[in-house]
Amino acid sequence: MSRFFPPPDRTFEPAPNSPGEHAEECVIVVRGSEVLDRRDEEGCWCPLPGAERGELGATSAIEYFLGQRTGAGWFAIEVAPDFQGEFVNLRALGADLPHHDFDLIGRALQVIDWGRTHRFCGRCGEAMKVHQKDRAMVCPRCRNTCYPRLSPSIITLVHREDEVLLARNQRFPEGMYSTLAGFVEPGESIEHTLRREVREEVGVEVQNIRYLGSQPWPFPNSLMLGFHAEYAGGDIVLQEEEIADARWFPVRDLPSIPGSVAISRWLIDTYLEQRGVI
Repeated sequence: MSRFFPPPDRTFEPAPNSPGEHAEECVIVVRGSEVLDRRDEEGCWCPLPGAERGELGATSAIEYFLGQRTGAGWFAIEVAPDFQGEFVNLRALGADLPHHDFDLIGRALQVIDWGRTHRFCGRCGEAMKVHQKDRAMVCPRCRNTCYPRLSPSIITLVHREDEVLLARNQRFPEGMYSTLAGFVEPGESIEHTLRREVREEVGVEVQNIRYLGSQPWPFPNSLMLGFHAEYAGGDIVLQEEEIADARWFPVRDLPSIPGSVAISRWLIDTYLEQRGVI
């Protein structure tokens, strides 16, 4: 199994500014935290052709260039809240998307959210301007420069031989279990975060931490760093305000788990492969 999750899209070249003319232009249309749900003849999600931008009317934010894929320029545009159309949350759309499209839509959502929350300088209050060369917003008065914010977090599959420790967050659908996750705090190393989050959420200790891969997670701006960690001791004690349930599951008898678009599923499947289950 690939050590990358997802495998890198070598056809996409990110860039903060368009270099000029493109053979084709593709637009990801965003309204709030949702994306315009356009489908091709085969029922697969597809972007809005650049030539149809005029159908969007007045937008509530600027247009962002994301980069190029095989000669086509990709853009993100935020439309007004009252814009009519079929929009869908990326979580719901994700199961039907190739990983590369999931990441590209996620990139659009993150860039737009960043632009939306950095319209004014946090230092002096002046209206921010788009940087001419970098993916950044710059204050014309005090020169404060703000780059897109990423929130690093760990996501970990805790295991002991032929069992894995899975938990159900209070917000999960009934019956859904997943790996443990949490955000890095200031001053922490990734390893410290992993041990702290596992201890806080389910009360157990871990050892033999092994990094496997990462995934951008645009809800709204996380970067998930994925690990396997071996159980070292302790009984399950739930952090009840966050965790509804946590259990040891035999690798051959798992509950409902996340779909293939999520790194949590990849962490689980990788361990199942190691144990000879798949």
